[in-house]
Order: sequence, then structure tokens, then C-alpha cells
Amino acid sequence: MTSPNSTPYNPNELLICTASRLMSDHTTAFIGTGIPMLAAALAQKMHAPNLVLVFEFGGAGALLDLLPLAVGEENTFHRAVSATGICDIMETAQRGFIEYGFLGGAQVDPYGNLNTTVIGDYYHPKVRLPGSGGGNDVGSHCWQTIIIMRQDKRRFIEKVDFITTPGYLTGPGAREKAGLPPGTGPFRVVTNLAVMGFHPESKRMMLLATQPDIPVEQVVENTGFELIIPDKVEVNQSPSAQELSILREEVDKDRYYI
Repeated sequence: MTSPNSTPYNPNELLICTASRLMSDHTTAFIGTGIPMLAAALAQKMHAPNLVLVFEFGGAGALLDLLPLAVGEENTFHRAVSATGICDIMETAQRGFIEYGFLGGAQVDPYGNLNTTVIGDYYHPKVRLPGSGGGNDVGSHCWQTIIIMRQDKRRFIEKVDFITTPGYLTGPGAREKAGLPPGTGPFRVVTNLAVMGFHPESKRMMLLATQPDIPVEQVVENTGFELIIPDKVEVNQSPSAQELSILREEVDKDRYYI
């Protein structure tokens, strides 16, 4: 793939740049390992210098001058506002102080429910996955969840095999009925093909924008459920030369992820 300035980029770089643009300055964001870390570091260097990053094992407000390799690694505490522990961080989310949570998953359904536990029957699974970690807490208590994953019919399915992290569960009002804080829930789904949101009334996934050179039909073909298609669908901008330069030369100069 190529950006308008003729600089080639790969699918991971596209995901990172797209997710990075969703991170606003002067907000708090719960960051997981991998692409969310790179997206957060890029956002800090590009347009959100006051973005407060929160990591599961206690780092809050770190500056990602060096890329962490895990959520408990020493660089998640680099020049941080605080260095506490997992219980304090989860309580911070429960108290409503973390605006965005970035998550991935093996499966997602139309309501943004995520599965990172098993593929198939829970007791006799085809694949046993890593489990929740802090994913359930992030999806339950952060105000808005942003899901980052590759898109195909095996991942985007009508009903997940196991709900590890709640989205809108079965639809409008279901989160609140389950005891989750009102006003919280999935916000965006970022994939290699598109960016999706959720319909304000039905809470089902809705196409907002396609990635560069991706037709709407390709997004639909790679979704295993009926995706809401609005009258107007935007097209995301390709990664800019500046984004790619910072990503490659400053954020991930050792090429851990890209």
C-alpha cells in the first residue's frame, strides 16, 4: 500500500496511524500491549502531547520515549505521573477517571462484545485463548472502548463463543441492566479495512469510513453479520510521510512491531 506521497506502508502501520488519530489531547487512555502502545506513542509525538497513558500494572502518565514491550515493563513508568499497582489502576477506571480503553480480540459481534477466552465450547474448546487479563475491566469501566483487530468473517461473527469483555451485550439497555455504568461502552472498531462505530439507538455496529482503496463491498464481504451502512461513508486518509517517519524512526526504531 502507498500513501499520497508515494511512501509505501504495511497493514500494521495503517492500523497504528488510524488508531492514533482517535486519541485526543488532554484525555486519559488505558493502553494494552502491541498496536495500542505504538498508536499512543505516535499520538503523543504528533498531536496529543498531553495524552495521559494508563497501564494495567501501575504506570500512569508515562512518556513513551522508549517503546514498552509489555504493560508492566519499566518504560510504562518512564517520567510517569504515578507508579502504583494493578488494584489502584483498576479502581481508577471503576471511579470513572479513564476516558478511553484500547482492546483487541479473537472475535467480536455486532454489539461489540469481545472474546479472548476460547474458540468453540468452553469446556472442550478448539482453541484456548489467553483470557481476559484486564480486558473485562477496561471494557466495563472506561467511558469509551476502541477495538483494534484485523477484519474477516472468522473474527466478525454474529455471536461470539464467549463474552470475555462486554460490549453492548444484547442491545440497548443491556449494559445498564447488567450493572455496568451508564454511558459507557464501545466507541470505535479500527481494522485493516475500515473504521466502525455503533448506531446510537440499536447499538449495532455501523460502518463509518473505509481504509484507502477499500470499497464498501469488501468490508461487507469480510463481516459475518449484517453491518449497518449509512448513506454517507467516509474514506480514511493514508498514513502521512510525517506519521510514517516518526513511527519508524522514533516510536519503533528497533522494529519490534512494524
